[in-house]
Amino acid sequence: MLFIQESNGTLPPPQEMESFLPQDEKKEKTVSKTYNLTKEKDAESGDYDPFTERNLENSTSNMDTLTHLLKASLGTGILAMPKAFKSSGLISGIFFTILVAIVCTHCSYVLIKCAHVLYKKTRRSTMSFSEVAEAALDNGPVGLRKWSNAFRIFILVSLFVTYFGTCSVYVVIIASNIMQVVLHYMQDQKEVLTIRIFVIMLLLPLIFMVWIKNLKYLAPVSMVANLFMGLGLGITFYFLVGTGGLDFNKVSFIKPPNEWPEFFSITIFAMEAIGVVMPLENAMRTPRSMLGFCGVLNKGMSGVTLVYIILGFLGYLRYGDAVEDSITLNLIPQPGDPKAYEVLGQIVKIAIAIAVYCTFGLQFFVCIDIMWNGIKDKFTKRPELADYIMRTIMVTVCVLLAVAVPKIAPFIGVIGAFCFSLLGLIAPAFIEVITFWDIGFGPYKYLIWKNVLVLIFGLFALIFGTKDAIISIIRGA
Repeated sequence: MLFIQESNGTLPPPQEMESFLPQDEKKEKTVSKTYNLTKEKDAESGDYDPFTERNLENSTSNMDTLTHLLKASLGTGILAMPKAFKSSGLISGIFFTILVAIVCTHCSYVLIKCAHVLYKKTRRSTMSFSEVAEAALDNGPVGLRKWSNAFRIFILVSLFVTYFGTCSVYVVIIASNIMQVVLHYMQDQKEVLTIRIFVIMLLLPLIFMVWIKNLKYLAPVSMVANLFMGLGLGITFYFLVGTGGLDFNKVSFIKPPNEWPEFFSITIFAMEAIGVVMPLENAMRTPRSMLGFCGVLNKGMSGVTLVYIILGFLGYLRYGDAVEDSITLNLIPQPGDPKAYEVLGQIVKIAIAIAVYCTFGLQFFVCIDIMWNGIKDKFTKRPELADYIMRTIMVTVCVLLAVAVPKIAPFIGVIGAFCFSLLGLIAPAFIEVITFWDIGFGPYKYLIWKNVLVLIFGLFALIFGTKDAIISIIRGA
């Protein structure tokens, strides 16, 4: 979801996801199979302080970072939480949401902590997700070092595919919400104003959004997105608790295990923000504040988890098994309802459209950064112009994909279940084991056992979530 520094070269290297720069030579490490507390402390403290070596012209404050984190996690996936609760049951949904939040937050925490250790080993001050993966193998067991570049490329490709596909779906979501509002007042134009027309109309506004290059300047945009998402969710909550009864008799408290994979697929896709944590950490004025029991990461994810649980619980309780894929589709005024309900329903759609639009630039930064770092060496004479042209072309392709396949959303379920399980769960667990290979795995090798559990959870989400998503596509075809 984002980037750490500007890709136009105004900030000093290394840039976020700048994975094509040569690595510094590394000293041979002696593999230690016993835990050494002194070595762990040395890995994170020592003479070299990577955070004092950073030279950021537009660093972000803790509040800026928290704002970006909330926007990255409180995406459109939250609107599907009632559907997720339908697949798990009312009570199971609460505990499963907490479980997913703990695992996803822990894996993000692990990635950042490993980066802080690898900063010392490589004497670098910033790293992207892919660079952390590469550095871990480069400084890990000798037999794995030859795979470091392949691991970096795998992370980059997975990030690009995941977020490019997600952004294409975002375009469809924005266009769909706007179209519903417009056609509500222009019923006679239904045959003319198709979804593809609204998607094409979004091209220019999206280009302007993506031309914003720095996280510091995107912070106000993220704040606007949070405000409109909050407005949309606030009205949604009103519909859930203020326009009808909450009937416990029409919901299931615990669903059969064969329905759980859909819950985990939806919730992991909605909540996972692994692509954004390293760019956010790289851009921070006080990077250490990202970690800690009351750090930015834990604060942000705690609030996100609470909102997810409340909306999922109330949405499923209000509509039962009749709940739609997106809770906004249930907000349809019934005959005899006050006129205000109709107006509020339209406001929700507009608010969600604006919130997703403001989120688009944040999400698209991952794709832009990967692409720019792959081609920037070929445009050294006029990098500014090349950067803007690249951004424009990429957004255009993204919009054209949405035009060609305006119902691409079902396929994102496969991409989300597959890529986010690999990126957000399995990869960080693997990186932690390799990073602490020469430091030690703690008493009773608890790091190994802990990451085995994370690996099992990730494989469960990967296999069963992907399978469930594919079956849903086949059924809907």
